[in-house]
Amino acid sequence: MGSRTITFVTGNAKKLEEVCAVIGKSISIVNKKIDLPELQGEINDICKKKCLEATKHVKGPVMIEDTCLCFNALHGLPGPYIKWFLDKLGPEGLYKLLEGWEDKSGEAVCTFAYYSGDETDEVLIFQGICKGTIVPPRGSRDFGWDPCFQPEGYDKTYAELPKEEKNKISHRAKALQLLKDYFNK
Repeated sequence: MGSRTITFVTGNAKKLEEVCAVIGKSISIVNKKIDLPELQGEINDICKKKCLEATKHVKGPVMIEDTCLCFNALHGLPGPYIKWFLDKLGPEGLYKLLEGWEDKSGEAVCTFAYYSGDETDEVLIFQGICKGTIVPPRGSRDFGWDPCFQPEGYDKTYAELPKEEKNKISHRAKALQLLKDYFNK
């Protein structure tokens, strides 16, 4: 499919930075901040609807991203509502949610939705999952819930890992690799 330009709809500078670092030069990413509605439901449905909504503001190929942090003890919650949980509780509060549970395992899930802008095409979903453990917060506090998520096989949280290492193993990196593979067919 060759090189192309896609508008990534996000207002989060850290997400944009990670996406550009992982994607490299295979896809040209431009950014546009649009306040999209915060939808409720299952992650794939949320992403498809957000992508179609973004298309109304962007003339051409568009992608959106939605991130979940799913606690196994809580049957997947906070899931797609992590933004609001983090805003109200902070990383310490997220960890404290699991105080009464022995199971501290969880999954970081990143879903990218891409739409070409052609009404004959469907919205495509690219999803990456990183299993891990919810731990007392450690490391830098500059990117969401990274201080309280320790990926499986590591003794450091996302926040403690060097960016280059996180960008190789994260849920976002896995989803972006699927996106890159799609465009490099």
